[in-house]
Amino acid sequence: MSHYNLALIGFGNVGKAFARLLIDKQHELRARYSLTFAVTGIATSRHGCAIDHGGLDLERALVLSDIGELSTQPVKFSSPAFDFIRSSGADVLFENSPVNYESGQPAVDNLRTALEMGMHAITANKGPVVHAYRQLTDLAQAKGLKFYFESAVMDGAPIFSLFRETLPAADLRSFMGVLNSTTNLILTRMESGESFEKAVAFAQTIGVPETDPSGDIDGWDAAVKVAALVTVLMDFPLKPDQVEREGIRRITPELIYNARTAGKRWKLVCSAQRTKTGVKGRVAPEMLPASSPLYQVEGSTSMVQFDTDVLGLLSVVNSDPGPKTTAYGLLADFINAVRD
Repeated sequence: MSHYNLALIGFGNVGKAFARLLIDKQHELRARYSLTFAVTGIATSRHGCAIDHGGLDLERALVLSDIGELSTQPVKFSSPAFDFIRSSGADVLFENSPVNYESGQPAVDNLRTALEMGMHAITANKGPVVHAYRQLTDLAQAKGLKFYFESAVMDGAPIFSLFRETLPAADLRSFMGVLNSTTNLILTRMESGESFEKAVAFAQTIGVPETDPSGDIDGWDAAVKVAALVTVLMDFPLKPDQVEREGIRRITPELIYNARTAGKRWKLVCSAQRTKTGVKGRVAPEMLPASSPLYQVEGSTSMVQFDTDVLGLLSVVNSDPGPKTTAYGLLADFINAVRD
């Protein structure tokens, strides 16, 4: 039986869903994988920090966080993230702070600190993948640890692990997909007659958008995901500002109506293609015919189709994802990291 202490940075929708999943799966982890765990630290930006080397009560932590005070005995740090990581006594750090499209900070430094202190580093944050993938991967390898990030793209759907574990020597030539759930949900609801503003408001009520919905609407979230897939799966470092990008603000109800009349649908299409000089990434709204594999992707569902040299076209669909599916990606990364 192997025991691991876990520390969580970020306790929003995803962090809470992960805590609930740990509670639900604790007996299965013990029985199937001989794994036990204790969450020894939780740090948030607004509701304080809590550390207990004997293991925090996750049920109580969820209640305390919901009422706005995570710690009954607040822990004060001069430099919160570094001191929290160092003091947590963890074997695995889960970094789920809000994404920073421009630099990936402070998540990059948090993950680097964890690896330097001998912890596996796991994140659902796309920023560190596009801004520090090679550095963090090399550091993890040098330390005999893992840096995993399955939930960074398409929530918990197995994208990165698919290529890492089951497609050795496969050369990814291009991909195309609908990778941003928020914009796809907005466009789908606009097709039923809802205004752009009301569709955005609905998406916010069910917790689909990023903290700042403009990151979704203007295509930044999609561009970061394209950059992450290209960087990891195509082994070509690509930054979000190098991805050709256009969001969905120009898509009006009239454009939606005209597309439907013509038997077509608007989608925010994410794509990347190998060229003679590297890889070109693109995010832009496209009016797709019914023959397109992306035509039937509705609501918050996402899909990506890969073109490889050995399997031809290979598609992955993630239907109606949410915080729980993102949390599952974190759990899968945990199991795979410690099992490897």
